[in-house]
Formats: sequence, C-alpha cells, structure tokens
Amino acid sequence: MALNLVSTKDSQALWQKKERYVPRAVSPLAPFIISEGRGAIVRDLEGREYIDLTGGWGCLNVGYSHPRVVRAIQEQAAKFTHTDCSVIMYDVYIELAERLSQLAPGPSPKKAIFFNSGAEAVENAVKIARSYTKRKAVVVFDGAFHGRTFLALSMTHKAKPYKEHFAPFASDIYRMPFPNPYRHWMDFKHWERQLLTLVNPDEIACVVFEPIQGEGGFIVPQEGFLKFLREFTHKHGIVLVADEIQTGIGRTGKFYAYEHFGIEPDLITLAKSLAAGMPLSAVVGVQRVMDAPGEGAVGGTYVGNPVACAAALAVLDIVEEERLLERAVALGDYMRSRFLQMQKKYALIGDVRGLGAMIAIELVKDRQTKEPASEETLAVIQECLAQGVLIAKAGLYGNVIRMLIPLVIQDAELKRGLDAIESAIAKVSR
Repeated sequence: MALNLVSTKDSQALWQKKERYVPRAVSPLAPFIISEGRGAIVRDLEGREYIDLTGGWGCLNVGYSHPRVVRAIQEQAAKFTHTDCSVIMYDVYIELAERLSQLAPGPSPKKAIFFNSGAEAVENAVKIARSYTKRKAVVVFDGAFHGRTFLALSMTHKAKPYKEHFAPFASDIYRMPFPNPYRHWMDFKHWERQLLTLVNPDEIACVVFEPIQGEGGFIVPQEGFLKFLREFTHKHGIVLVADEIQTGIGRTGKFYAYEHFGIEPDLITLAKSLAAGMPLSAVVGVQRVMDAPGEGAVGGTYVGNPVACAAALAVLDIVEEERLLERAVALGDYMRSRFLQMQKKYALIGDVRGLGAMIAIELVKDRQTKEPASEETLAVIQECLAQGVLIAKAGLYGNVIRMLIPLVIQDAELKRGLDAIESAIAKVSR
C-alpha cells in the first residue's frame, strides 16, 4: 500500500489552515489528519497507524474503502454521476428500493424512497406519517437523537452541544420516558396514562423510536416495551417509525434491529452504513403509508444520488456474501465477554449492554448511586487515543463508551483495541 507521506511540518501547516478557515463547530476527536483508511485501520499524513473503533461514527459497517464499494462507485461514476430522479429515473435507485423493501420483515408489502442524510430521512418520515394520518403531533423519547436539521433537532433530546442557542424549535412534539433497564423499571400503563395527559392520541401522527438508542447511550429498551408500543400505536391509528440510522445494516446481528423485538413498524429510516459513508439515506415502509403523499410531495435535487445508490448495492452484497450478520453476533459475543471481565475488575464500569456488535459500557463513579463518570470517560478516550485507538462516547452525560466498529475488523485488531480500552480504564481507575 503506497503512502504519500508528508512531514510533520506540513501537517502542522494544514492544522493551521483548519483553524483559519474551518469554524470551531467542526471539532474532530482525532488529533491528526487522515491519509487513508482500509477496513478498521486508518493512517495519518505521517504514516502512523490507528485502529478506528468509531467506524466513521457508525457509517462503516463494511469498513474503510472496501474494494467492492470503491469499484461500484467508479463504475457508476463513469456512466453518470447525477440526474434528478424526479426528472429521469435510473436502475440503481429501483434496484436498491427493491432490495431494502424485501429485506424488511413483516407481512405488509414495502416501498422505499431515498434522501441524503439521516436527518432528512427522519423529517420525511414525519411528513409521510402526517400525510397518511392527517394529524400533526409527533411523540419522541428521552435520550433520542434524530438529527440536526430543524425538525429533527427539535425531536433530539440532548441540549448541549446539539440544541444550545438554536431555539425556538418546532411545535407539536411530545417527549416521553424511554425505558432504561439499568436505571429504572417502567410501568407501561403508567407510560400510556402519562402520554394521554400530554396529547390526545387522535392528534398523534407518529411515534418515532430507536430500537436501541444510539447517542442516548446504546440503551436496549425494557423487555416487552416495543411490543407494547406497537399495540398502542395500532389501537390509535398512529404511524410507528423505527429510526434505524445507527442500528441498521446489520450492526445488531439482524439487518434491521427491530427484528429482535418481534414487531413490524410502519416506517423505517436508514442512513450511516447504508452506502459506506456516501451521502444516502432511506425511508422504507408499508406501502399504503408510503403512498400517502402525492406526486412530487417529497424529494430533493440530490436525493438517491446514483453513485451513492451503487455504493449501497455493493454494501448489501458485502453484508450477504461476507456473512456480516453472523460476524456481528460473533464480534458482539467477544466484546461482551471482554467487557464483563473488565467489569469484575474495575468498579468504574457500571453496566455492559447491547445487541450484536452494538455494545457499550457505562462508566459510573459509584455503582450504588450510578452517578455518571463523565470526566473519567473523557480521560479513557484520551488515553486510548494516545495508544492509537479511536473510541466514541455517548449518553446524555457523556459517560458511555460505545462500539461502532467496522464489522470487517480483524480479530487481532479488535483485541488490540479492547486491550487499549482496558489499559486506559485501569489507568483512570488508579
């Protein structure tokens, strides 16, 4: 693998340009500039190697620059890089819609439509739900993250840094508790009564949920809650929207994470790993709901870009042919085992949770009070960086370390990464 290395002096000059021309809101976790990436490994401009356990913030289930994705991008770009699908339709759009619809379990026939980002998918799912129900209210959850555009940001929970100084937000959004088994047990009937005091269910267009909360801290909901939610929404004619932007494309060992819970949502949003980091998102859903908006009612100039659709088709081939669903389960079993061993040794680890390769640990100052160990979590991240390993945090208090690993990571690479995490936790614990 040929590397175009630069001197430290040149790299420092680039950082100076970044400070001069890029706003401070763009604040990278890594203290280096990437030169290239393959699988789970990235190299900086000086040629130093790092293990990336953030997967480009969850976008790289098939890893950096998978050869099949690169080839699909090149071949499609050589044909045509763009045409607006509302003017001229193209084959890769139709093929991707077919495959994502067929991959969605449940008895109802499905359709799919494409956008650019996760936030766009969420906002258009709400639009589709409102069109179908002719209602306006949206129900979301504590700990939710649905994006940074206006409506999606209004639906997102965490105030800082996402919502600070950006108000006012969209109206008719109602936030409810999300059952977190580590912190509190929820009575579902009490949850229902609480919602009914906030809004008439006949005015609710949709309930939007993450099968496992991502930014909220990789929270797997209390057993039975999602079936209860499905029954509640059925009873009141409410559209149920599964936000699978972080959970989808096989991360949990199922292609769609909702498959773990024995339900069929009406709409599903996808993005991140859908096209290996290319700007593409989707809303997949029940045909009668998807067909509610009229011709031209949803869309956009760049939505469903043909190059991104070609990349996504390659991703689906890789997931199937490289058996990444089974790989996610095996990776998850290994990570859970390692983290449970660490939990026995270090009181800093309060909880180990997740499904498949979507695994996290929550760090606490005291296991009895469960006080979030936010500063310690940041220290662990910084220590891992010093050892050449990138990890991501999550949770309302920034005290959760979440694994967003590429599912193509090599066993030895993952072991090195977890060894670094354990070493960092041991050092911070001391």
